[in-house]
Amino acid sequence: MTEIGRRDLLTALAAGGAAAMGAVSAQAAPKDLNLADMKKEADVSCVYHCDFGDDSRYSALLRNVNNHLSVYNFDPLNTKIVIVAHSVGIKYHLKTLTGTPWEKQPALDPELDSRMEALAKYGVEVYLCKITFTNLKLDIALTKDAPYIKLVPSGVATVAALQSKGFAYLKVG
Repeated sequence: MTEIGRRDLLTALAAGGAAAMGAVSAQAAPKDLNLADMKKEADVSCVYHCDFGDDSRYSALLRNVNNHLSVYNFDPLNTKIVIVAHSVGIKYHLKTLTGTPWEKQPALDPELDSRMEALAKYGVEVYLCKITFTNLKLDIALTKDAPYIKLVPSGVATVAALQSKGFAYLKVG
C-alpha cells in the first residue's frame, strides 16, 4: 500500500471510528483529562486559546485551524490541534445557552458548530475549563455530546501545560 493510500485508509478509519464513538457516547459525560496525562504526540502540535465570545472571532479561529490543517493535508497522524476554551469561550460547546450568562444574546450560528464538527474529523479536540463551569454555576451536562470535547481542571493551566510539552500557542484576534 502506498503512503498516500495508507493515510487515506487511516483517515477514513479514524473518521468512521469517531462517528461510531459519537453514537456510543451520545449519552456519556465528557471525558476528564489530567494535566499530567497530556502529551505531544504529533510533530506539529498547537493549542488555540479561546477565552472570548465574539462569533466573528470564533469563526476566524475555526478558519485558522482549517488553514493550519490544510498545509499538512489534514493528516491527523502528523498534526494535533487542541482548542482550549474557558470563560465565555465555552459557550460554543454548550447544547443550549438557556440558564447561562449568555442566554439573552442572539442564538449562535449553527454553521459554527458544523465547522467545528468537520474539524473534529481530523483530530481537533476541544478542552473545556471545569473552573469556568464552577465559577459560573453551570451544569457540566450543558456540554455538547461530542467525543472531541474533553474537560480539563483549568483552561489557563492547560494552555500552559501544553506549551511546556511543546505545543505552539496561537490566539486569534
